[in-house]
Amino acid sequence: MELSTYHDYAEELERRARLKTYPLAIRLLRNGEEIPEGMTRPKRDMGCHMSLCQAFEMSRRDGTPMAMLREDMWCPEPVIGFGLQEAPDYFMEGHNRYPRDVSSPEAGQAYAEELPKLPTGLYAGVLSAPLHSTPFEPEVITIYCIPAQLSLLLLAHEYKDGRNVNCDLSSHAACLYGIIPVLLNGHAQVAIPCRGDRYSAMAEDDEMLLSVTPKELNELIAALRYLETTGSVYPKGYRMHLEYPLPKAYKKIADMMGYLE
Repeated sequence: MELSTYHDYAEELERRARLKTYPLAIRLLRNGEEIPEGMTRPKRDMGCHMSLCQAFEMSRRDGTPMAMLREDMWCPEPVIGFGLQEAPDYFMEGHNRYPRDVSSPEAGQAYAEELPKLPTGLYAGVLSAPLHSTPFEPEVITIYCIPAQLSLLLLAHEYKDGRNVNCDLSSHAACLYGIIPVLLNGHAQVAIPCRGDRYSAMAEDDEMLLSVTPKELNELIAALRYLETTGSVYPKGYRMHLEYPLPKAYKKIADMMGYLE
């Protein structure tokens, strides 16, 4: 897609889902690749390190395009997960989680082994920008949303083939769990903000993440347009009356099953 198409899709997505923050365009910077002009580098431009979730926060709330290279990173997990540097043995032995979060070194080791990771040495950093003005073609589009918005977006995602989104959920490393599976598997992923995202990067208590590929974004927009014609929109008025009218297909299935008699 042309960049202008991504920009148009972003504005339509923001409008249809009533998003509170901008959808994110995310792309990995290959070794030797130039950083697009106008990107903010924390260490160079702000004189400090940042966690990747904080860079995402600046992109999705302030509209700042961010380039996070190894030397910009504060939290070590994205350095390891995106393959910017090999994990030390101390990390792989489980000390990242034990004894603070898990019951044993073995449990910490299991976490380290399951952490989503890309091969070391292929990438130099992570780029993020608001989708409506991204200066680069994204590999992943990440949407922060509340569950009601996520429900509509998942309905749209299921429109083409009826398939569920299968995902691994973790309390840790949303920047990895929400992005790397999409890169590796080529399909959508749901994640929840981790402690760092909430404690240090302003993610709200009711927020979740949906990440999709560019192809899925194209299908998502088409599905949202159709679903609007059948009454699936956000926001939608609440209702609480008993024996409400069932959709025709639901009523036919219920009649076939005979439990309404």
